[in-house]
Amino acid sequence: LISSATKSLRMETEILEKKLQDAQMKLAEKDGDKEKEIQSLKRFISELEFQLTMEKSNNESFLDKLRKEIKHKSEELEKLTQEKTQLIHSLSQVQEENSLLQDTVRRECEERFELTAALGRAREQVLELRRLSGALP
Repeated sequence: LISSATKSLRMETEILEKKLQDAQMKLAEKDGDKEKEIQSLKRFISELEFQLTMEKSNNESFLDKLRKEIKHKSEELEKLTQEKTQLIHSLSQVQEENSLLQDTVRRECEERFELTAALGRAREQVLELRRLSGALP
């Protein structure tokens, strides 16, 4: 029973560690994608500013349209930054939960060890009592 419980707890720990690794991998992938998108947005904004300089005198309405698009991209960038912050917070919570679970597993293993030792002592006492009762008439 103890072995089964220990095995079960180990499997749960492995599953949680796998989930943590998966979450970390997803976060790393998202961070990479976000960084690429940020760089892409920065290049795009730079190109728009160059075009604006060349066409500024000819088309004022075009300028307004570009300013709106830049504002939208900045908001999108802010949204991505907030999402990244939330993902980092979630990762921190998962790591804390994992740490708590590992601590729980450690305490339960210690308790199991103490119970096993107590069971061994009890068995020895029973055997000693049986031996003594068998020696008496």
